[in-house]
Amino acid sequence: MNAAALTAGRGVTPNRPGAQARLRALQDAIIELILERELEPGEALPTETELAALLGTGRNTLREALKVLQALGVIEIRHGFGMFVAAANFGALADGLAFRARSSLRHRGREALELVEVRRVLESALIGGSVALMTPDRLAGLEAAVCRMEAPAGSGEHFVDADADFHRRLFEPLDNGLLRGLLDAFQTVYRGIEHELGPGIVSPGAAALHRGIYEAVAAGDAALAAERLGSLFDGMRRRIEAAAGGPAE
Repeated sequence: MNAAALTAGRGVTPNRPGAQARLRALQDAIIELILERELEPGEALPTETELAALLGTGRNTLREALKVLQALGVIEIRHGFGMFVAAANFGALADGLAFRARSSLRHRGREALELVEVRRVLESALIGGSVALMTPDRLAGLEAAVCRMEAPAGSGEHFVDADADFHRRLFEPLDNGLLRGLLDAFQTVYRGIEHELGPGIVSPGAAALHRGIYEAVAAGDAALAAERLGSLFDGMRRRIEAAAGGPAE
């Protein structure tokens, strides 16, 4: 790719026609360079001067592209040290989804409900594999997470941290880093939704639902675990629909 033809060595002004397309092309060129050189997370990129020469672009344009890639979690800029390939980070994704979910609560809650549905489908589909790989030690850790929910739930208190730990432990046997990142992102989204909805009363039934999932997993019943896991999200769906004025159209 000839980045020089795209940028002509000048800075990109966002409101100019085609400017965003040229900036995106430069971002793609930087990503391709990382892949071609097989740079691993933590490894250094060429300097700004070297990158500008390699890609045939101006420093101002390059810096704009690098800032976007840093926001996307592709690279990490350490001032005074250089630029490095970033480790896996779902922070930007989580923050963006949380914002959209909270914003949608003012407009029928469609995106918040869609996020709940995506999580329900994802976890229900993967639980069978996790059940098959569950060990006694991991099962004990899963039950411990349930126990940490039951005491606060009995007095109507929230158990956000214990809930996050439960879902992490539930899928720990899969040893899937991408799934762990997505589950963490979903927890950030849920915290954002909870913040927007305000503190609600937590019934003991919320912890009982988690207990039921644990019992199905302990019995090795993947189908029942998937069914109970799917029903776990009904409470959040009802709260969102109530806050947004009814089911999204």
